[in-house]
Formats: sequence, C-alpha cells, structure tokens
Amino acid sequence: MIAKFKEKEIAINLRRKGLSYNEILRRVPVAKSSLSLWLKSVGLAKKQKQRLTEKKLAAGRRGGEARRNKRLISTALIKDKAKAEIKNISKRELWLMGIMLHWAEGAKEKQWNTGVGVDFNNSDPLMISLFLRWLKEICFISEKNIIYDLYIHETADWKNARQYWSKVIKIHPDNLRIYFKKNKIHTKRKNRGSSYHGLIRIKIRRSTDLNRKISGWIEGICKHCGVV
Repeated sequence: MIAKFKEKEIAINLRRKGLSYNEILRRVPVAKSSLSLWLKSVGLAKKQKQRLTEKKLAAGRRGGEARRNKRLISTALIKDKAKAEIKNISKRELWLMGIMLHWAEGAKEKQWNTGVGVDFNNSDPLMISLFLRWLKEICFISEKNIIYDLYIHETADWKNARQYWSKVIKIHPDNLRIYFKKNKIHTKRKNRGSSYHGLIRIKIRRSTDLNRKISGWIEGICKHCGVV
C-alpha cells in the first residue's frame, strides 16, 4: 500500500511538471487506468498543455511520415516489377502505341469539321517524346513539317517552361510558339508552381490524309478486337 501511495505521489509530481501519460508510465510502471484515476484532477499550466499538444502533433507527423515512406517503398517495388515485364519494343508495337496515343489525344475529323490534320496535345513529357518518336520512325514525318506550340497560363514562368520543353523536344526555344491562357479571377487550378510547364501542341503540316489513315488504323483495330 505504501508503495502504491509513493507511485501515486511520483506520478502526480511528474504530471504537474507537464509530462504526458506515456512519459510517466515509463517511470511509474502501473496500469494506465490507475494512472488516469490518479491524475484526473491534476491541472496543467498553459505552457505545459502547449508542450503536450506539440508532442501529439509531432507524433502524428512521425506516424504520417512513416506511412508515407512505407507507401513510397511499396510503390517503387510495384513499379519496378511492372517495368521488368516490358521487354524490347518491336516496330509493330510502337506503331500500335502511337495509334492509341493519337486516338486518345489527337484531333479527329468530324462530319461538321473535315480536312483536319494531325494535331496532338498533352502536358506529359514522356507521352510527347513517345508520340514524336512514332511520328518520325513510323510515319516518316520530317522535323521541318512539325509545328510546336506551348499553351501556358499568363501568370506562369513561360520562359522557364519554354526552356524545359525545348530540352524535352530537342529543338531551339525560338521554334516553340507561345500562347497564353487567361487566368480566371477565382481560379482553383492545381497546375501552378515550378512543376507547371504548360501544354504542348504538336501539329503536322499537310497531314489531313495521314489523319484519315490513322482513323482507318483505329477502325481496323476495333474490327479485329471485335468491338465493332
């Protein structure tokens, strides 16, 4: 009984110093229910409450960081395993990939809008690079017939974006035309900051027939996949 009384006295003194329950339990090994009963009437100064709040927040941040690191490791393992499943890409596979890219992001002829050439828009540098490779290696489009436009918000760092895309596309920055998007007053867009580089539009001169040919390839794929 005397031992319990001394443990209670020590616990109360430690609490008055602003220690958390876990910190006290490391020094006074009793049941947490007993500790709660002993300390329920022990008040804390404002500074002590702030310290405990900061400890809780710090613990939450550590837990969040640990979960984030675990998620990053898991993501890396999944991606590495998936990447290993891709072997050498044949010309036919590249041909099919380019068709799919154009189907997803390229301009198409409509009944009310005929005579449309190849026109591809995207902000993903890897997709842009792959599509350009497809144009040059599969469709035999020469660089002189490719027009590059950069669409970017007027408040963004367009000079940095132009340098960025000129390296991705491997052209001189002066060969990249700039078009500015007007910002709305109450915009909630997320594409801002140093990672925002705008959108690239690739246009091919005199390419209406090529666009029609791509459309035929798409229809052929759908036919052989049994979706038409």
